[in-house]
Amino acid sequence: MDFGLSEDQLLLKDSIRRFLDRECPPTRVREIMESESGHDTRLWQGLAELGIVGLIVPTAHGGAGLELLDAALAAEEMGFGCTPGPVLGSTMAAAALVAGGDSHAQARWLSGIAGGTALATFALGEGPGEWDAGRAGTRVRRDEITGRKSLVPYAHVADVILVAAQDDAGPGLWAVEAGAPGLTVSPLQGTDLTRRVAQVDLAGTPAMRVARGRAAIDRGRDAGLVLLAADAYGGMRRCLEMTVAYALTREQFGQPIGAFQAVKHQLADLVTDIEPALSLWWYAAHAYDHLADRAERHAALAKAHLTDLYDRTTRVCTELHGGIGFTWEYDLHLWFRRAIFDRAFLGDAEHHRLRAATLAGW
Repeated sequence: MDFGLSEDQLLLKDSIRRFLDRECPPTRVREIMESESGHDTRLWQGLAELGIVGLIVPTAHGGAGLELLDAALAAEEMGFGCTPGPVLGSTMAAAALVAGGDSHAQARWLSGIAGGTALATFALGEGPGEWDAGRAGTRVRRDEITGRKSLVPYAHVADVILVAAQDDAGPGLWAVEAGAPGLTVSPLQGTDLTRRVAQVDLAGTPAMRVARGRAAIDRGRDAGLVLLAADAYGGMRRCLEMTVAYALTREQFGQPIGAFQAVKHQLADLVTDIEPALSLWWYAAHAYDHLADRAERHAALAKAHLTDLYDRTTRVCTELHGGIGFTWEYDLHLWFRRAIFDRAFLGDAEHHRLRAATLAGW
């Protein structure tokens, strides 16, 4: 049995890598992340024209109709390039809309998401580290929603926010359009400037239900977990590549530091940790579309392991660079900051390992 990628998937990765190398090198990353909104419409439209923002949107709504693995492969390349922008939140929103099955909501938003003309995001988190839809404090009464959502990706530029909330029947997902009465979006200053987040306050804000129960919410969350794992993998590969190149050119005591046993061993340890992690998020992405009974647990495992490893990789790589690795002018800190976001967003490694253990019946 062939567990490798198809020719189309390899072509997808190659096309994205070449596009990002050309259109969004680190100099452009810095320009976008230092802008007021952290969002570049020209780059976003380019990603849309390449098909990235609509990979999992059904063909009936103008998307590619592909699987989460394809979206995760795109996330890997964007992690490699430290690409700024709202792809994560938009893909989570698209996954939730597809899973919700509401034909009116799908017709209203999916084609715009796929074409890059409508920007959607996904609001799940509340308070310090609360990512469980079953414990959401945001409430809905007579199609009006009240509550506070924290760490909502790119809510300040979104056309629609999909909000996980509860009414008398329990959890559900509601759509809140930009500019709605009672909606206040407050951008937050985060560590990772390549992916902006905001606090969303809702005070009797008109909302449209797009899904009952928590199934669509959990699908959106699990898609996000896999995408974060893939982003982490791509970022780790980039950090390792940068550090190997540095170790082969930086000289100390008359020879490249890569010749020193302590440096070689640390880099070799990273390789042996990173390479096997590839299969973990590939399997989690495959399970999302094909193994419903395993999807939730493996999304949690992939997110926990890959983002934890990403955090450690960036720290080791920074230390191997010495003093230059800690400077603003050197690009390595872009991935260091991104690793912090990947580790924390949607729950940290400890949170998801506990979830995985519970889902396994331990």
